[in-house]
Amino acid sequence: MFVLAELKDTVRIPPSRFQYKLNDVVTDELNRKLANKVYKDVGLCITLHDITKIEESYIFPGDGASHTKVTFRFIVFRPWIEEILVGKIRSCSPEGIHVTLGFFEDIVIPPHKLQHPSHFDQMEQAWVWIYKEKGETHNLFMDAGEVIRFRVVKEIFTEAPLSSAPNAPRDISEKPEANNVAPYTLHGSIDEPGLGLVTWWLKE
Repeated sequence: MFVLAELKDTVRIPPSRFQYKLNDVVTDELNRKLANKVYKDVGLCITLHDITKIEESYIFPGDGASHTKVTFRFIVFRPWIEEILVGKIRSCSPEGIHVTLGFFEDIVIPPHKLQHPSHFDQMEQAWVWIYKEKGETHNLFMDAGEVIRFRVVKEIFTEAPLSSAPNAPRDISEKPEANNVAPYTLHGSIDEPGLGLVTWWLKE
């Protein structure tokens, strides 16, 4: 679920911070710049793990700040395909079940990846698995707040707006108003035994 990603960046340090240790300032600046941001094809940056290389610092004419090239490793949330995660149902809609992990909410389980047969109950705003056993039918509701186990089957990185630099980090709260698309989305699946609401599989 969490991986180490090696990245490179140029850190700008204002003159007001020159009196502090370079490593401490670089750490603060990298966390401020990248934490809770999505890097395309990398994942959701969580926090700095370590700094592996600090190159020489430069001060450019007209700018009193120093600019330092840094190589570092960041802890990144990027589950691998087929990994099983446990989260909570945030909400349900005709588009599927929306899941949150607490720190990451752009997870959807589409209708065709639910247990079969399932249908969306408009009144309850919940998906329902029509479970049949020994000739009896049970309606198992998937309500908001329920703990759910799912398998990651797809990841989608959305291009940043044209005004942004290529591969620039984007805050996970940044969603273009035109299409309300998140920069990083996961698709899940619960259409196999052992997946779905955790309560379904608890032994009595």
